[in-house]
Amino acid sequence: MPAPLGVTGVTGRLGGRVARLLAAAGAEQRLVVRDPSRAPLLSGATVAEASYLDRDAVRRALDGLDVVLMVSAAEAEDRLDEHRAFVDAAADAGVRHLVYISFFGAAPDATFTLARDHHVTEQHIEQSGMAWTHVRDNLYADFIPALAGADGVIRGPADDGRVSAVAQDDVAAAVTAVLLDPAPHEGRTYSLTGPEALTLSEAAATMSRVLGRPCTFVDETVEEAYASRASYGAPGWQLDAWVSTYTAIASGELAAVTGDVERLTGHAPMSLADLLGQAG
Repeated sequence: MPAPLGVTGVTGRLGGRVARLLAAAGAEQRLVVRDPSRAPLLSGATVAEASYLDRDAVRRALDGLDVVLMVSAAEAEDRLDEHRAFVDAAADAGVRHLVYISFFGAAPDATFTLARDHHVTEQHIEQSGMAWTHVRDNLYADFIPALAGADGVIRGPADDGRVSAVAQDDVAAAVTAVLLDPAPHEGRTYSLTGPEALTLSEAAATMSRVLGRPCTFVDETVEEAYASRASYGAPGWQLDAWVSTYTAIASGELAAVTGDVERLTGHAPMSLADLLGQAG
């Protein structure tokens, strides 16, 4: 019998979707969670408790597994420490192939600050001795509506830059395809996008049309963006991440459209209008 697939992040939006798809496909899986009481109840799944920073617990949780999905940890100042600890523990546990959820355009000089952290994580994985697959998803189309305030206005220094946002369901389907047949994907990096790149003005117009409520985009300066978010009391690294989401769009770094979703899943990715209509 093949070893179960290891799946992390199953209490979150993406990992949970992947785990449910794997269960529907009849795959055996081990769900690695910090809080076992929150793990989904799925056919063919067992649960192991571990947090990324607890290397001993991760080693125990991953013992005997061949292929593991590593969903990136929640945004935090020490997220890189969590990632390094998990990767090292996975290698120590004898995991052969690590599939990592990264970010579109991950690079040391990426405008989006968190994409730089993903680059460092990718490098650490590649140096671990394990086989690897990096799945770089663009901004989630599911979250585009949340960019708008209560007044229906999206504010940020995105100018007329474009973003090829991708639906979480499409990301989950692509990741599931990799996990169910991992060998052909070793040493590969996939960049997952929607079918089109929209400006935030176009995204706002789509939201207005499909959701039936007014939505607009107001371009801020970088200084205005920091000032408008200062009231949240977030730490500096978090403010940098929020603002650089928009400046990354303005720079054009999130605009490319790829065919990787269709290449992995066999179907075209959903557009923002498709997704909003489905949610409605």
